[in-house]
Amino acid sequence: MAFSLGAFAAAPPIMCKAATGNNGGNSHSLDASYIRRAALVADSSAGFSSPHPNYGCVIVSPSGSVAAESYLYAQGTKPAELQAVEAAGPLCNGATAYLNMEPGDCPGDRTAVSALVQAGIARVVVGIRHPLQHLRGNAIRTLRNEKVTVDVLGEDLKSETIEEALNSCLLVNAPLLYRAACRVPFSVLKYAMTLDGKIAASSGHASWISSKKSRSHVFELRGRSDAIIVGGNTVRSDNPQLTARHGGGHMPMRIVMSQTLDLPEVANLWDIADAPTIVATQRGARKSFQKFLASKGVEIVEFDILNPKVVMEYLHDRGYLSILWECGGTLAASAISSGIIHKVYAFIAPKIIGGKNAPSPVGELGMVEMSQALQLLDVSYEQIGPDMLVSGFLQPVPDLTPCIPSLEEISAIDPTVAPYESSIIFFYKTWDPYGAFSNFSPHAIQMADESVNYLSWPTVEHYYQAHKFFGVNDPLARKCFEDIRSAKSPEEAARMGRKMQKQHPNLVRSDWESVKIDVMYGALKCKFSIYPHLNSMLLSTAGSVLVEASPHDLFWGGGQEGEGLNYLGRLLMQIRSEFLGDSTTNTTKRESEIL
Repeated sequence: MAFSLGAFAAAPPIMCKAATGNNGGNSHSLDASYIRRAALVADSSAGFSSPHPNYGCVIVSPSGSVAAESYLYAQGTKPAELQAVEAAGPLCNGATAYLNMEPGDCPGDRTAVSALVQAGIARVVVGIRHPLQHLRGNAIRTLRNEKVTVDVLGEDLKSETIEEALNSCLLVNAPLLYRAACRVPFSVLKYAMTLDGKIAASSGHASWISSKKSRSHVFELRGRSDAIIVGGNTVRSDNPQLTARHGGGHMPMRIVMSQTLDLPEVANLWDIADAPTIVATQRGARKSFQKFLASKGVEIVEFDILNPKVVMEYLHDRGYLSILWECGGTLAASAISSGIIHKVYAFIAPKIIGGKNAPSPVGELGMVEMSQALQLLDVSYEQIGPDMLVSGFLQPVPDLTPCIPSLEEISAIDPTVAPYESSIIFFYKTWDPYGAFSNFSPHAIQMADESVNYLSWPTVEHYYQAHKFFGVNDPLARKCFEDIRSAKSPEEAARMGRKMQKQHPNLVRSDWESVKIDVMYGALKCKFSIYPHLNSMLLSTAGSVLVEASPHDLFWGGGQEGEGLNYLGRLLMQIRSEFLGDSTTNTTKRESEIL
């Protein structure tokens, strides 16, 4: 792995000896070593799929050897625990499983826990409990109810060595921890500057301050992010592309913040062939230019008051975990002052350029004494080619201990407390309380198509995206259909389907707009028919309005301010009504009823 999170680089080598006890320095050292390894493994998908909860599983057989290890590739894919169990086979009987974080990528899905129990795992060591309140403690409690010994770092295992291992687990899921604690995505400010603290010459010229090696490092930082943010000045002066790498892999959203929309008509960011772009602006700004950008496929999001905090709150609602700020000094200062920057990456080049008016990486913060200076925490230093990378946290990684009982635990104590009592139930990301309603949830479906031999689909999203090209008499359309079906994650299936639809609209089936609701309905009906726990979850929402809380999808989602059509929520309510035996539901009038 080319890029590490700093603390992981110092992880001790795996010791192939059984960790059999909860007491004593030697057993703690072994437990810590394997947990650090699980955290390292968990980080393996970085840059290849959109940021998501990072899960790693290391199984150590009773003989003391590592039987298997695996990680979660993306949301909606096979859990790390199930992959490791399948790889280890009979070596799981009586073995210990080391998990950097408590299982629970999707509420109601017990695949990971069931895999461990059925394989005969005797002991599970957990780095941290799940940060999200509705998932916190659920898997641990289930495992213990199944007579599996569970030890949690910092609770059941305590020592200096254990604390170091715990820190590795916190770091690898820092984005999720910050999101849970702060209600905004994890934000990293990145900049490159000369030895005398300049990010450009007085003329504004900035290419290149840092070395080629440092720039490659930045590509990897981008690949770890859901989105990259710049300001209007950066677009005007640098005309950046903000891509994650040259070919393949996850491409983050590119976001431009501009109050006035004083932006050039020609810019690399307006080309969305390889990566999408959002322009965040003040409501009502340059409507004609907004139409121009929209014609290019750029998404426009208006805010009553545009500032870093409201943009971060919006991106939180959009489900983002990690944001990389590559902006100039003015916007950087505003973001820091808003309290939404959590970590800093500063690439320092051994160059001096001088210049009284040459810009610095952070603008005015209103500080007049050195005692007011912000101090970085957990500072790391790494030489990259001729440059020095200094990184550290502006805010400490949230520690969610001591354990606060989850809503389910409270409900078990006091049945009068309903966990999710609400007349409107919102769902979006798979880790949300009703995340199993998402098309990205890890639930395979069996669907029969008359003219092809495909029966199994990894997720509803795979099925829906592929069927845009179903039945089209063109080799490229057939290849696209097959490629989407075999995509490693629903995120990749969605990316492939949307990209092909934009670039090759002639390959999309001619009746798609009239049949897409039926295609989605069929996949959803199958999903909630074959999984009893999903059926129960859907029926438990009877009486509540279901809304897919996508702030940008105005067809399937509810939109930012409820302006969306919410077809996905409506279809789920339709299916719920059918399951409940509502005699007034007529499936032959499905489309007209949900309009």
